[in-house]
Amino acid sequence: MRIGFGYDSHRLAVGRRLVLGGKEIPHEKGLLGHSDADVLIHAVCDAVLGAVGGGDIGRQFPDTDPAYRGISSLILLERVRELAVAKGFQVCNVDSTIVLERPKLAPHLPAMVENIARVLQISPAQIGVKAKTNEGMGLVGAGEGAAAFAVVLVEGEGLS
Repeated sequence: MRIGFGYDSHRLAVGRRLVLGGKEIPHEKGLLGHSDADVLIHAVCDAVLGAVGGGDIGRQFPDTDPAYRGISSLILLERVRELAVAKGFQVCNVDSTIVLERPKLAPHLPAMVENIARVLQISPAQIGVKAKTNEGMGLVGAGEGAAAFAVVLVEGEGLS
């Protein structure tokens, strides 16, 4: 068994869609980035990549490559899962936290869990997604951005 940790953050910007956990959430601002800027999925990707010795999301899917412009982060997560499997690992568990001042995310969390479970090909019971505010502190608390943290457990023989 191996553990991986992931983190991501993006600024909020007018004219962008807010996508978290593969779910579009109605809001006046969205996350700014080369892909759909889904901080939750990016953190999960980095956690899986870290656990299997796969580098990080920036090395796997560079923002200098036009192939990834506007891409759904769920596609990136699917590719990360395939890389993990090719290296001899299976994701067992994901625990994650999104930090965003608003909008409130509680109604959207079940869909996020379902999306992650579907792509990773594991049960929703193996996925944890929580939402927190930053209590008005810092850039996230001021409503200027969002961040996410994720930890994963993988198991397998780990092919070289």
